[in-house]
Amino acid sequence: MTTTARQANRRPLALTLLSASLLAISTPLLAKELRLGMITPPQHIWTQSAEQFADAVAERSGGELTVALFPAGQLGDESAMFSQMETGLLDMGIMTAALTSQREPSMVGWFTPFLFSSVEEAAKAAETDAAQQMLANLESKGLHAFGYTFAGMRHILMRDTRVEGVDDVARKNMRIIPFAAMNTWWRAMDARPTPISLPDVYQALQNRMLDGVDIDLDALVGSGFYEVAEHLTLTSHMAFPAVSVMSQATRAALSDEERQIIDEAMEEALAWGIEAQIEAEQRNLATLQEAIDVFILEDAESVFAPANQAFADRFGDHPLIQAFQQQSAELLDAE
Repeated sequence: MTTTARQANRRPLALTLLSASLLAISTPLLAKELRLGMITPPQHIWTQSAEQFADAVAERSGGELTVALFPAGQLGDESAMFSQMETGLLDMGIMTAALTSQREPSMVGWFTPFLFSSVEEAAKAAETDAAQQMLANLESKGLHAFGYTFAGMRHILMRDTRVEGVDDVARKNMRIIPFAAMNTWWRAMDARPTPISLPDVYQALQNRMLDGVDIDLDALVGSGFYEVAEHLTLTSHMAFPAVSVMSQATRAALSDEERQIIDEAMEEALAWGIEAQIEAEQRNLATLQEAIDVFILEDAESVFAPANQAFADRFGDHPLIQAFQQQSAELLDAE
C-alpha cells in the first residue's frame, strides 16, 4: 500500500478520535447525582424544603450536580436510611431529631417538655452554642450536619375524646415515634406508646388499633388524620426539629466548589423551611378548626407534670442537655 493510501485510511480514525474528544469536552465530566431521603410525604414542609435545596443545587451547578429526592419513606424508615448513609447507599437525609438522638443522645434535649411554646421559640434556640455542639458531635458518627429545620409543635389527636387530664390518655394506645424521650413521657401517664409508621397511622386510627396520636399539625393535615380522629387537643408539649445530614464519605468525595454549592443551598432551604412552617401553623390550625373539635388545654404543663418529671429524672443529668435547656431559657427570657 502506498504512503498516500495509508494516510487516506487513517483519516476516518483521526476524525473519529477528534469527534470523541470534542464530545467529551462538551459533556460535563463531573456530573453527579446525590440521593436524599426522608420519611415525610410530598406535601410536608420538610419535603418542600428538600425540593428548594435540590432546585438550588441544580441551578448553581449548571446541572452538573443534582439531587434525587426520596420522600415518604421510599427507602425505608429512618433507621434504615441512617444505615444506608453509613454504607454509602444514601448520600443525605432530612432526619427527625428523634431518631438522630439514637446516634447523638444529647439531641433528646430538644424534646424537653414545654421548653418552647412555638416554632419561633424553638428556631431561635437552634443558634445556641449547645444546639450547635449537638450538630458538631455527629461528625464522630460519620455524619456531617448542616443544621436544623422544624415541623410544628406536638399536640394530641384522639379518635373519641378530647384530652383534659391524664386519665384521658391512660391505658390508651398512643402512636408515638419510637425513641426514648417520647416513650418515657407517655409511659409516665400510663399510656400505651405504640410505634406505627406514619403511612400506617390513618388505617390504624380507622380500625381502632390506635386511640390517639402524638402529632404536629403539618403531618396531621397533610396525612388527613382528622378524617378518622375528630378531637384535637392543643398542648405544644414538645418541639419537633429535623436535622439535615450528609454522609461524610459523600462529602469527602465532593470538590470544594461542590461543597460550597451544597452548603449555601442547604442553609437557604432550611431557613425557608422554618419560615414556611411558622406560616403553616396558623393555616393548618384554621383548616382543623373548620373540620373537627379543637380544644386548647391551657394548663397542659401542670396537667402533664408527672410525665415532665419522668423526662427530667431520666435525661436531666446529661451535661449538654442541661446546657441546652439553660441557654434556651436564658435566650427566651432575654426577649
